[in-house]
Amino acid sequence: MNDEKNNGSGKRIVGGVIFVAGFIIALIFGWVVFPNLLYSQRPQPMEFSHAAHQDSTCEDCHFFRDDGTYSGIPRIEKCKECHESPMGQTEDERILVEEFIQQDREIPWRIYSWQPDNVYFSHAPHKVKGVECVVCHRDVSKEEKLPPYKENRLTGYSINTMKMDVCEKCHAEQGANNNCGVCHK
Repeated sequence: MNDEKNNGSGKRIVGGVIFVAGFIIALIFGWVVFPNLLYSQRPQPMEFSHAAHQDSTCEDCHFFRDDGTYSGIPRIEKCKECHESPMGQTEDERILVEEFIQQDREIPWRIYSWQPDNVYFSHAPHKVKGVECVVCHRDVSKEEKLPPYKENRLTGYSINTMKMDVCEKCHAEQGANNNCGVCHK
């Protein structure tokens, strides 16, 4: 009878060890392996240095239109204002001038903060409230190179796309409307 008790407690210990080992493996898979499988690193069409453009203001390239809508990524016409001819000897400057400006082609930038299709977002009310860009976007002022662009293999969105809980938290803290219909149309 004593052997049966020892055998039963031994099975529980082995079962517990197997459970804990399985749990740890599941955590590693969920936190390390799966995200690396889900996201692929994609190249930008060329390198861009925000730091090299510090002699101009952010609004010189990223501005609000008269109706309050945001211009977003600058069009090639904006780049032409300064880069009609090469301003340096880098390969990226050559690509900009020869492959995009001279051919009048838009640069197919991968957008880090592109929102899902079911989200309506306007910068205008945030600008009126005085929300600084760096509250929602990374501070690019000293950025010499673009960070890696990681794209979700299933949705095509960037890993840096702002998540809904971030918006909800800020709205709650600021006393702003958190009704679903405000952002989802």
